[in-house]
Amino acid sequence: MVLSLNVILFLTLHLLPGMKSSMVNLINNGYDGIVIAINPSVPEDEKLIENIKEMVTEASTYLFHATKRRVYFRNVRILIPMTWKSKSEYFIPKQESYDQADVIVANPYLIHGDDPYTLQYGRCGEKGKYIHFTPNFMLTNNFRIYGSRGRVFVHEWAHLRWGIFDEYNMDRPFYISRKNTMEATRCSTHITGTNVVFKKCQGGSCITRPCRRDSQTGLYEAKCTFIPEKSQTAKESIMFMQNLHSVTEFCTEETHNTEAPNLQNKMCNGKSTWDVIMNSVDFQNTSPMTEMNPPAHPTFSLLMSKQRVVCLVLDKSGSMSSEDRLFRMNQAAELYLIQVIEKGSFVGMVTFDSVAKIQNHLTRITDDNAYQKITANLPQEANGGTSICRGLKAGFQAIIHSNQSTSGSEIILLTDGEDKEINLCFEDVKQSGVIIHTIALGPSAAKELETLSTMTGGYRFFANRDINGLTNAFSRISSRSGSITQQAIQLESKALKITGRKRVNGTVPIDSTIGNDTFFVVTWTIQKPEIVLQDPKGKKYKTSDFKEDKLNIRSARLRIPGIAETGTWTYSLLNNHVSPQMLTVTVTTRARSPTTPPVTATAHMSQNTAHYPSPVIVYAQVSQGFLPVLGINVTAIIETEDGHQVTLELWDNGAGADTVKNDGIYSRYFTDYYEDGRYSLKVHAWARNNMARLNLRQQNKALYVPGYVENGKIILNPPRPEVKDDLAKVKIEDFSRLTSGGSFTVSGAPPPPGNHPSVLPPSKITDLKAKFKEDYIQLSWTAPGNVLDKGKANSYVIRISKSFMDLQEDFDNATLVNTSNLIPKEAGSKENFEFKPEPFRIENGTKFYIAVQAINKANLISEVSHIVQAVKFIPLPEDSLFIPQTYPSPGESHSNPRVNISTLMLSVVGSIVIVSVFLSAIICILKKKRNAIRSRTGF
Repeated sequence: MVLSLNVILFLTLHLLPGMKSSMVNLINNGYDGIVIAINPSVPEDEKLIENIKEMVTEASTYLFHATKRRVYFRNVRILIPMTWKSKSEYFIPKQESYDQADVIVANPYLIHGDDPYTLQYGRCGEKGKYIHFTPNFMLTNNFRIYGSRGRVFVHEWAHLRWGIFDEYNMDRPFYISRKNTMEATRCSTHITGTNVVFKKCQGGSCITRPCRRDSQTGLYEAKCTFIPEKSQTAKESIMFMQNLHSVTEFCTEETHNTEAPNLQNKMCNGKSTWDVIMNSVDFQNTSPMTEMNPPAHPTFSLLMSKQRVVCLVLDKSGSMSSEDRLFRMNQAAELYLIQVIEKGSFVGMVTFDSVAKIQNHLTRITDDNAYQKITANLPQEANGGTSICRGLKAGFQAIIHSNQSTSGSEIILLTDGEDKEINLCFEDVKQSGVIIHTIALGPSAAKELETLSTMTGGYRFFANRDINGLTNAFSRISSRSGSITQQAIQLESKALKITGRKRVNGTVPIDSTIGNDTFFVVTWTIQKPEIVLQDPKGKKYKTSDFKEDKLNIRSARLRIPGIAETGTWTYSLLNNHVSPQMLTVTVTTRARSPTTPPVTATAHMSQNTAHYPSPVIVYAQVSQGFLPVLGINVTAIIETEDGHQVTLELWDNGAGADTVKNDGIYSRYFTDYYEDGRYSLKVHAWARNNMARLNLRQQNKALYVPGYVENGKIILNPPRPEVKDDLAKVKIEDFSRLTSGGSFTVSGAPPPPGNHPSVLPPSKITDLKAKFKEDYIQLSWTAPGNVLDKGKANSYVIRISKSFMDLQEDFDNATLVNTSNLIPKEAGSKENFEFKPEPFRIENGTKFYIAVQAINKANLISEVSHIVQAVKFIPLPEDSLFIPQTYPSPGESHSNPRVNISTLMLSVVGSIVIVSVFLSAIICILKKKRNAIRSRTGF
């Protein structure tokens, strides 16, 4: 039973599509439709395009051989920003956009290196979001550090496309193998090198010493670095060091290092990268090519982003008159036109019922008069049937009539009604090249509506009874160009049901990265409330300062003049009416400066469809520029069609649904299915009391190689840019961000009230750690829940073995640890447990392997955790001995022999009994040699 549940869980999390809408297709062994987008802030440089072409061309050949003649790159589209000069060879994009690109070329925020990396949200085998290259990486020769750009691209493509992970570990660069040797964390172990500590580089040479062992762990000290031999014979692995000339393959089952404490083993249960790749959808129906000649080089299409073109296609059928839907649609559409759509965009509007009418052909938004021409035509009456296809075709006509192409243009389609003929225009939609964002208003909107979003790469939203769902959806449909100044940022979206004659107060922080084009909007259902807004310096804005719309759509708006003051703004709303009414507060703004990116939050579900009881995962990314924001509160609110809400606190703790700790991706499993139908997601991220900070370290990246051993000498590469201490610990002001994560659809859910028996086990423990303290082993991990990462587990099973393979292959028969006094804590809490491995004899060098399972109240058992190692290490008096060694900087030479005392000591500790006389003699010799060297070198 447990096995079948795990299989269901695996299939659910790995095979269903997420919100990211890549246009890549694999057809007859060739990848088509790859989009590489250049950020608008990158200066124009023809060399950048040339180098992109060279990189992909080289990568195609390398990929073809690495996958044993299975896949290559056939066609790539390079998306050029509008900030560059227009050329005749640049074509108009169809549905390609910067925010949906597979690869982006953009400057980093803060100078912290040019490591290429892939943003990966998901589990083993799940696609990533994008690959990020910096312009400096693309234009500078980094061959010695990362290898050729083509090889780097294949390394990152494997992250992006197949969901595999790196085989090195910067936090755990060494481990003790089951053969009792100290090994660098790598795959495969056939890659050779030396381990040293760099003391200093001065006067043309670098002084190094052998690595000492840490007295607590028995591993090499933190400063120890593995320097690979430049000349290797090992062919694997691309996910460790693709830069080595001999490396041309991924690790297979035969060559994979299951012991290495890396993310690949942790996330993929010890599977090799090649096994995960072969299980991907790409390779399930793909056979090796039999032709003798390699495939042709990739072809490239150059596309230039165009000025944004948006057409609102709004439903005014009879059903829109119920529950104030027409009013709410108009309120949200007005907010979009005034506060969200960026200046310079072309906007049109179509309304439809059983027939469609073009209310506005495209109008360029340049000032207040431009959007007022459109808002004046928002529908005031609802009647008639629902014909979505007629609405879409009228939208196409509104775009074409203004001499714009439907390719690359956007349609925002809002409807609340059923339409059984929506499929009749699917082919026209495909041919148009338009991007369609769909907003389903209420529970009766056409079930096929989201198909339009899926086939065109648009967003999908579901809005229920109050105005917030609509304003959140419209606010999310902001600029897709990558320009930070064009992006609308939502700070607040709150619905408040206030009884008669009562007042409500609230606060909104505005940090120093935002404040341009800031709006406070209040809506009501019966009567305009009394409004008081105060800025951080005490200036007050009153009800009369809020401009009420002429269309009588029950909303009032205040645009803050100039740049909004930094600090906490406070507002107060008084319901003057005797009856209760619903009031809403919405606050939007934009970046203060084009050179300083603001904190942004984006959210999505791991898949767009879910079937009970299989879980889905809520993801929220919070970043400034490309840097993760840590130490904040992130909350997801998920709402059903009948208004039932579930609130989830999202975590970035590297446990449960969260893949990597401190990567700015906050996540959580969602299992509280209440009913079938559409569910909406919104996420609120906020920082208080100066707790937020940036993380300058990216995950899932090409490894920076500090140098190589060449002909017996260490030749160093140029050093990484140093991160200043004050920059590494940079904190972020208090902030608030709110974003919509779109919608997803649930089927098979039991009827309400939703308190169903447990059918899912606790989540797998993925952050287990172990260490010796005297004769005790101390364990720590993050507590899973009763159901995945929710609630509290019932008990733990801890097993221990001296054999890694025995524990991995036969966990249930390994020695059981007594956990009778271990009471599980609430999910997300830190668990600590100490025990003495009683059945075993403990000596210096003794190694133990430990793994854990959790059991819930329904006796369902989690997957076995990753396996950790604890080594009993008693440092000898001479463990700190070292011999200084001088190695040349690039271009220098030196002939001193290398001696690695640490390796010698490791090979004897725990392996043989050292006769005291022999040990004394060895120590005496070493001391004499050390003293002789000190007399020559001064060290």
